[in-house]
Amino acid sequence: MLEEKDIKRALDAALAYSKADATEVSIFAEESALTRFANNYIHQNVAERGTGLLVKAVVGRRVGIASADNIEERILRSTIDKAIEIAEFQPDNPQLAPLASPSPYSSAQAYSERTAGYSPEDRAKSVAIICKLANEKDFTAAGAFSNSLSQMAIANSQGLYAYRTQTDANFNTVVMGPDGSGYAERWAVDIGEIEPESVAAEALDKTVRSQRPIDIEPGEYTVILEEYAVSDILDFLAYLSFSALAVQEGRSFMAGRFGERVMGENISIWDDALGEGTVATPFDFEGVPARRVDLILNGVANAACYDLATAHKENKESTGHGLTAGSTFGPVPRHLFLGPGNTSKEEMLASTKHGIWVTRFHYTRVVHPMTLHVTGMTRDGTFLIRDGEIVAPVKNLRFTQSYLEALNNVEAIGRETRLTNTMFSYNRTPALKIAKWDFTGVTEF
Repeated sequence: MLEEKDIKRALDAALAYSKADATEVSIFAEESALTRFANNYIHQNVAERGTGLLVKAVVGRRVGIASADNIEERILRSTIDKAIEIAEFQPDNPQLAPLASPSPYSSAQAYSERTAGYSPEDRAKSVAIICKLANEKDFTAAGAFSNSLSQMAIANSQGLYAYRTQTDANFNTVVMGPDGSGYAERWAVDIGEIEPESVAAEALDKTVRSQRPIDIEPGEYTVILEEYAVSDILDFLAYLSFSALAVQEGRSFMAGRFGERVMGENISIWDDALGEGTVATPFDFEGVPARRVDLILNGVANAACYDLATAHKENKESTGHGLTAGSTFGPVPRHLFLGPGNTSKEEMLASTKHGIWVTRFHYTRVVHPMTLHVTGMTRDGTFLIRDGEIVAPVKNLRFTQSYLEALNNVEAIGRETRLTNTMFSYNRTPALKIAKWDFTGVTEF
């Protein structure tokens, strides 16, 4: 782990050296370790350590970006020179947003000494629990247990300086039986909060109950989606809909619909990088302090997430959702919450006459971004519900479903939530009971 004083010294030296009209410099450092297992034994341990440097140089209304994997003084200087050289070959950007000004940000840090210092031997002890229990049932377990420590600091010629550290840990497993599988996963800032026995029990229970799956006809069913599946819905909302850039370009369902009801009145979705139960991130990659954004409020399209560029277009302030310099994706919500309800999963089950219980989705892809139609498959625990009870496992099903339509048909929301980390964000989600879900095909497994 780098000392903050050394990072600050490097940033100050870089800014002092730069001859650009405006300069932004970011330093990233990460230490990560991973234990992989398959067939009930550990087959790989990996440890990585790296440092990254990113420079944004503004010359007039032109921007150049350069990067390196070292923060030695000669590398700092050559990277700044390269960024300035690149800027000189760029066309003017008449809509160029100014760099972020200094603003106070939260002191919240998502850091755990226990996570930072967790050893391969520690991970192996946890992995052994799952492997032993799976072996006892003649199942095979595979998965990974990882822990990481990261640092980020950003400074610019406007006088901004921001620094943060972060740890997180992930334990995931798929347990395979003769003709069915189960899944479980946990994320945490403090690795001590991950209980391997709980992960093993959840995955093994699904595997036991998934054996000898039956065939069912595709069609429209009521579904109970566990938290893992609901997280996939939030991920596509983040990717397709909640960015101010997507709204400005007219490719989000939110475009032109702010103030309208677009989901069920029981649905509220917000992004909060400092919210309870997520991995606290006090500022974004542009150095702007994190701000809570209520995206969907009681079913109504309420707001989008902004970075400096999209905010500048509308004469607004960034909401602290900027990505790294050079990204063209636009702002992204990275700490999404779906508001919990007051129903347990057991109560959802008891109230379902005929439906499907879904553990998680797999290989989901966009069909139509404006309607949020997505296609994908169920995986690792799909069950038939009749008269309030799970009566049989079923072979996995393919669906083509509008996630937006689904969120207009939510009959019940779980009272408990779970933290997951997907393509774009840490998501805090409850389970959902949805009245209509369109399964379009069946599989052989």
